[in-house]
Amino acid sequence: MKDQDTFSGLHPVINFLFFGLVLAITMCIQHPVERIVSLAAAVSYDIYLNGRRAVRFSLLFMLPMMVLAAAVNPAFSHEGVTVLTYLPSGNPLTLESVLYGVSSAVMLAAVVLWFACYSTVMTSDKFVYLFGRVIPALSLVLSMTLRFVPKFRDQIRVVGEAQRCVGRDPSTGGVFQRAKKGVTILSIMVTWALENAIETADSMKGRGYGLPGRSAFSIYRFDPRDKETLTWVCLSGFTVLCAWAAGGYYWRYYPSLKGVIFGRPGLMFHLMFMALCFTPLAMDIYSDINWKRLYARAASR
Repeated sequence: MKDQDTFSGLHPVINFLFFGLVLAITMCIQHPVERIVSLAAAVSYDIYLNGRRAVRFSLLFMLPMMVLAAAVNPAFSHEGVTVLTYLPSGNPLTLESVLYGVSSAVMLAAVVLWFACYSTVMTSDKFVYLFGRVIPALSLVLSMTLRFVPKFRDQIRVVGEAQRCVGRDPSTGGVFQRAKKGVTILSIMVTWALENAIETADSMKGRGYGLPGRSAFSIYRFDPRDKETLTWVCLSGFTVLCAWAAGGYYWRYYPSLKGVIFGRPGLMFHLMFMALCFTPLAMDIYSDINWKRLYARAASR
């Protein structure tokens, strides 16, 4: 993650509320404009946060997944009135099923990328801060689970390097030798994971985690910037939800394509959702520009 991500420095309530709103709207609203906007914002923010790693992830994983998801729907669903051609099985290939598959692929990719941004911004300490007093046991388990994946990946790299140094490289030798070396590494990792979980549980129990009346250290405080951002997120999210409830984002794929594309109210609703999705990136870009301006002014003196 970038060292100076402005949105990550906001209060955890704002971070959690933003991601919850964007994910819920992306999954519930079927309008193609909203899903494309959500995907574009998720890709942009993920690249800003994770750089080349996000680009590599999008090209190597997201694109094949989107192609597969888009191809599955027309292969199994043959609803729709606009027949493009007929498959070798005799079933029709309809325009509506193709577009619905593309829309589902865009939605799936947007959700995955938003969760990638969420895991970078919403660290385990933020999650425990939000839900530690309400659901202490569940929040601890979820925090440990989210934290376990990167730790497991780093630890398996360490174990693999150690095994390679003692002549047990799992990438060399015959099939059975590689399998034996891989099972050894897996056994080491399972033992490490169990020991780590026990140590963490004992440590939290020793600190009185979850006991009534227990105080907790917190570095998060609401400042004027947090209040302004929270007001904007609530206002824009409420506007989008009200527009959705009033039919401003109406769209259907079956049996024929029908919905509100543009127009004065429709364009305003699209722009509002776009402004909501691009809020983190806009804050970061503004902060970077302002910082460069101040640095240039100080350097010129």
